[in-house]
Amino acid sequence: MQIKGSFQLMKSLNRSVILNKIRTDGPISRAAIAKETKLTPPTVSSIVKELLDSELVVESAQGQSNGGRKPTMLIINAKNFYVIGLDVGPTLLKSILTDLNGTIIEESHSAILTPTSNEELLQLMKKTITELINYDREKIIGIGVGMHGVVDVESGTSLYAPNLQLRDIPIKNVLENEFGITVKVENDARAMALGEVWFGDGSGTDNIVAVNLGRGIGAGIIINGELFHGESSIAGEIGHMTIDIRGPKCTCGNYGCLQTLASGPAIAERAAREMAIGKNSSLENKVGNDLDQIDGKMVYEAALEGDSLCVSVLNEAGIYLGIGLVNLIHTLNPTKVIIGGGVSNAGDFLLDSLKDTIQRRALTKSAKHTKVLLSTFSEHATTLGAVSLILVELFSRTDTNTN
Repeated sequence: MQIKGSFQLMKSLNRSVILNKIRTDGPISRAAIAKETKLTPPTVSSIVKELLDSELVVESAQGQSNGGRKPTMLIINAKNFYVIGLDVGPTLLKSILTDLNGTIIEESHSAILTPTSNEELLQLMKKTITELINYDREKIIGIGVGMHGVVDVESGTSLYAPNLQLRDIPIKNVLENEFGITVKVENDARAMALGEVWFGDGSGTDNIVAVNLGRGIGAGIIINGELFHGESSIAGEIGHMTIDIRGPKCTCGNYGCLQTLASGPAIAERAAREMAIGKNSSLENKVGNDLDQIDGKMVYEAALEGDSLCVSVLNEAGIYLGIGLVNLIHTLNPTKVIIGGGVSNAGDFLLDSLKDTIQRRALTKSAKHTKVLLSTFSEHATTLGAVSLILVELFSRTDTNTN
């Protein structure tokens, strides 16, 4: 059976219910599936036969007998099928190939050279996918894309990628036409949120915010178990929340956005600005008088070595980020806030002042103690989130449907 057919096979409601039951509770017998899903035994047997024929489900060891013949148990054939996940950031295209359990089999990074065009970016994506797809093309079920900026999920179009200054990139259409494989496109932070629910610390939590903290700042919002997009797909663009109306100009054209105060480039610019007015830092040994060489990673590394200026810069970024999160907590009241992205590697240099800001500014005792934690996926947070875009579509998991 062709993979495209296998994908469509999983799309009917009864098949999705059975597949998800096997995924969450397997090894499980046909009789147990019928009992727990309230589907008739003949319906379960018929659908299970089709799933076995597709090789998406396989029989495992026999279960315990209740007096009769031992039942044959069913499991998802997770290691026999693959998903490609892309994280299209402002400077890097990260890609992974995983099995259905999210185990990473292959990965690669490619620089996105700027300025770039829609066509050049799509060509880079095609090249990256071609390299991964050759692993075992016939068993690759889908391609998930986490794209920074504003995304139209229905059409799979990048409406606006502010840090690349690109608009209307038809990602889904171009990639599906090129490879003949199902493609799902989502904003990177929302993909990350879905990945946290599917694989990470968001599992079993109905209300979370996942913050992608890198060259830009975005948030994926899950409310009552559903990924929230908003009326025109801009929900979660917290990087463009105004924190200081007299602050620095942002790439979006406004002034004082959170992104201008707590992103990677903002941290680098703050350190360079302080050094330009005479403050001492060990960064001088690395960049001399060329302060434009400073980046967020350098600031973090210097902070690790005890550089007081860099520690202060990171702490201040944590305060600004904390203010942004207090606004989110007062608006959405999530159970957890999970922080990922490159800047999250700064860890406690950010988190200590961030949490202190929430403690001081949040309205209620419970709000002050909103759980804030770092993603355990590090640099793979968005790529695994992109993989989950395909898995959530395949298994129709009811508590992570997109709307």
